[in-house]
Amino acid sequence: GASLAQIETTDGIHKFEHTWASDIDLDTCKTYSRNVLSSNEEISDRVICGDARELDLEDPNVFAHVEGFIFGFPCNDFSIVGESKGMTGKFGPLYKQGIRVLSRPDAPDWFLAENVGGLTSANNGNAFSIILGDMMNAGYDLVVHKYKFEEYGVPQKRHRVIIVGIKKELKLQFKVPKPFDFRISAKSALDQIPTHITHNERTKQSATVIERLDHLKAGQNAWQPDLPDHLKLNVKGARLSYIYKRLFPDEPSYTVTGSGGGGTHMYHWEEPRALTNRERARLQTFPDNYEFIGSRESIRKQIGMAIPPQGAKVILEAILKTLAGIDYEFVEPNLKSNFDLFANEATKISS
Repeated sequence: GASLAQIETTDGIHKFEHTWASDIDLDTCKTYSRNVLSSNEEISDRVICGDARELDLEDPNVFAHVEGFIFGFPCNDFSIVGESKGMTGKFGPLYKQGIRVLSRPDAPDWFLAENVGGLTSANNGNAFSIILGDMMNAGYDLVVHKYKFEEYGVPQKRHRVIIVGIKKELKLQFKVPKPFDFRISAKSALDQIPTHITHNERTKQSATVIERLDHLKAGQNAWQPDLPDHLKLNVKGARLSYIYKRLFPDEPSYTVTGSGGGGTHMYHWEEPRALTNRERARLQTFPDNYEFIGSRESIRKQIGMAIPPQGAKVILEAILKTLAGIDYEFVEPNLKSNFDLFANEATKISS
C-alpha cells in the first residue's frame, strides 16, 4: 500500500521509499522482497527475517533512520475469535517492539499501527489504554479510528483499528480521510480473472461439502435451520457466522481470514466451491501480478493477514498530504468519544 501511495504538489511528486522491514515468517519475507523490492535474491538485505524481540534496533547499519514507521503487531490475543487474552497472552505484549522504534533517539516523524477491532475491548479496555499511553508517552499525537475498508474501495467488509501518530513538535493534525461514495461488490472484484494467472488453483471439495453448498443460497451459512440433517454440522459452543458462508455477489465480501479449517475458506455465491487464493487476493486488492511465495496454506495466511493495499494507500496518501500541508476531505475519528477516557486510564496505569 505504501508503494502505491503518492501525491503531487507544486514542487513535484511525493511518495514513500522503503528503508527496512522485518517479519518472523520466512515466506512473508520472501514475498515482500520479490514484490516490493523486486529483489533477485531470495530475501533482500533490507528485509530482516526473525523474532522482533531479538532485533538489534540500535544497529544503524541495519535499522537506519526512518521518517515514517508502519507496523501491525500480532492480533491473535485481541481477536474476538479465540480466547482474547489481550496483554495476558503470548502475542499481546509484542506491540512493545514497535514502541522500541518510536522511542529511539532518531524516532520517526510519524507512524501507522494496525490491529483488529477487538483491540479496543481486550482486558476490559485496559490493553488499549496501555498501548495508547505508551504511544503518547513516546511523544506522539494520536488519531484513532476504526476503518471500514469497504468504504475506501476495498471489495470486502474488513474493519480494523488504525492508529496514526505524528510527533508532537511537528504540530501537524492528521485527519481521517472521507469515505468514498461507492462500494465495490464481490462479483465485480472477481470478474474476468485470466485463465492462466498464478495462485488460482481450485481446491477439491468433498461430495458432502458440494451437496451442503448446493442447499445454501448466496449469503447463507452452515447454520441454516432448513439444511437437511445429514448436512448439518455437529458443533457445540460458538457458531461462527462465516462457516461455509457463500458470498453475496452484489455486496462487498465478508472478511478474508488467514487461517482456519473446514468451512472457513470463503465460498462462491454460485459455484459450489471455496475461493482460490487469487480470488482472496483480489478481495484484498492485491494486483494480479503480485506473486506470493510458499505453500497454498502459507499463501492463504499471507493474504488474510495483510492490510488491503488499496485501504493502506488511501490512509498513507492522507499522511503525505498532512506532512505537505495539503487540505483534504475528512471525517471525525469514530473512536474520538473514548479517546480522553483511554488517555486518562493510560496515565493512571503508567503511574
